[in-house]
Amino acid sequence: MSEQRRLAAILVADVVGYSKLINSDEAGTLAQLQLLRAEVIEPQIVKHAGRLFKSVGDGFLIEFASAVQAVSCAKAIQETNALKPLALRIGIHVGDVVVQGDDLMGDGVNVAARVEGIADPGGIAVSRAVHEQVRDKLHLQFADKGEIELKNIARPVQVFLVGGAGAPAQPVALPLPDKPSIAVLPFQNMSGDPEQEYFADGMVEEIITALSRFKSLFVIARNSSFAYKGKSSDIRQVGRELGVRYILEGSVRKAGGRVRITGQLIDSSTGAHIWADRYDGDFSEIFELQDRVTTDVVGAIAPKLEQAEIERTGRKPTESLGAYDCYLRGMASFYSGKLGHIREARQFCYQAIGLDPGFAGAYAMAAFCDALLIGRGDKLQNEEVSESLRLAQQAVQLDRNDPAVLSRVAWAEALVLRDLDAASGHVELALTLNPNLAMAWAISGWIQIWLGNPELGIEHLSKGMRLSPLDLNIRFGFGGIAHAHFMAGHYDEAWSSAEKAVRQWATAPAYRIAAASAALAGRADQAARYIGLLLEVDPRRRVSNLADVLGPYRRADDIARYKQGLRLAGLPE
Repeated sequence: MSEQRRLAAILVADVVGYSKLINSDEAGTLAQLQLLRAEVIEPQIVKHAGRLFKSVGDGFLIEFASAVQAVSCAKAIQETNALKPLALRIGIHVGDVVVQGDDLMGDGVNVAARVEGIADPGGIAVSRAVHEQVRDKLHLQFADKGEIELKNIARPVQVFLVGGAGAPAQPVALPLPDKPSIAVLPFQNMSGDPEQEYFADGMVEEIITALSRFKSLFVIARNSSFAYKGKSSDIRQVGRELGVRYILEGSVRKAGGRVRITGQLIDSSTGAHIWADRYDGDFSEIFELQDRVTTDVVGAIAPKLEQAEIERTGRKPTESLGAYDCYLRGMASFYSGKLGHIREARQFCYQAIGLDPGFAGAYAMAAFCDALLIGRGDKLQNEEVSESLRLAQQAVQLDRNDPAVLSRVAWAEALVLRDLDAASGHVELALTLNPNLAMAWAISGWIQIWLGNPELGIEHLSKGMRLSPLDLNIRFGFGGIAHAHFMAGHYDEAWSSAEKAVRQWATAPAYRIAAASAALAGRADQAARYIGLLLEVDPRRRVSNLADVLGPYRRADDIARYKQGLRLAGLPE
């Protein structure tokens, strides 16, 4: 019997910042979610002739017969919900769907879920297919975001943001921290050579790292700042989305042996420029130029900082500019996300080590790459594990005062060497040295989960996500929180976070925790569905070989719980 298909308009709605709200007030947030569904979403679905075909935690998937109905319903939902505590993002797409009982699957659903992630808090995003059907029928304004690459969608999708009758929906601002807060946006590469893009990106990352060492500042992590790369963004909106007062933007020009850096610091609450400056020098002075930018930024937004603290940030990672260039190329490869990027980044680190055997950051990054390969499901040979141990030990021996070095070493110690005590000690030291390091909070969160402290794991992962609110990395976001809730026995909460993890990054680890959580939450159909998806991407996975990918859980009960969930979900023995 052939599968049943139809064309449908799919609306996907999701609560903004749900995990953080749950962590701070679980009972109150759940009560608000029930009110949101009963008083806002369900009445508007009925009014606009829609059908709620799936509700997962804080997410709602709704089917309509037409795009006009879907967009009208979305607009009514956002207007009705405008003054309520829980903000929503909504995405809409028209496409082919596969009918499975009361459930719908297929590209129509998948694209709508991805488009939802583009919407502003309190806003609506639609695909081109929706825009073409409603633009002449509804009195709305649209902002064209262009064609966007969406995860696990074969072709780029043109996305439009929907405004109201005169103005686009306003995003809900994250609260400002209780100390000066800043985000450094990607600098423009003015060299005229696309191959120099890695250098401009590396420059920004070094400035972010230097700023984050100031305990009196709140600094947004690199992965969230770089969500704006290549975009022309309104500074006020960036400030609201990231929850920061100050924005640093600029450009880099590298030509021959000369480097020029320009920077401007902006108050995102007013759009006013605080200062702008230009820094010129030889490439051999690159670290001094970076220090001058950092010092001027700190001096402008936190003038009471002691000069001694400013001077302590001026630490050269290496004396070899060739090694530094190799390291930047490795980081660019690592962040590219292309196939084989981890091994390529590791090779660049080895080149950097060859040019400067005292470059601690290169040793730590190479060991970190080994840990990421383990997390991806690769199995390292004994000699490769021994090499990771050497890299980690050498990195710490060379520099025990670099938080990024300590954090990456901790990840390798946990995943490759399975030494949670050493990993915990190193990441704690990293957070003492730099409490702004989102990566350290995320790694600490995972280590706490593996140690058997899931509640503390949720707390640390949530801190990392606040420092990097736009980072979609499942290892450091909802995927980790899903694992924490699962090990705490909170299966519904685990399922809710796992669903978000799957939408953000549909990988084998996300499918595993989604399947196990669904099974123990009593969602047998969903559990079986995710086991099917898991076996598509990891066909050799069985209950008997889970130890390869379960990480270094210290408590036998945690491993048994995971196996129980996946066995119940239908994973073959």
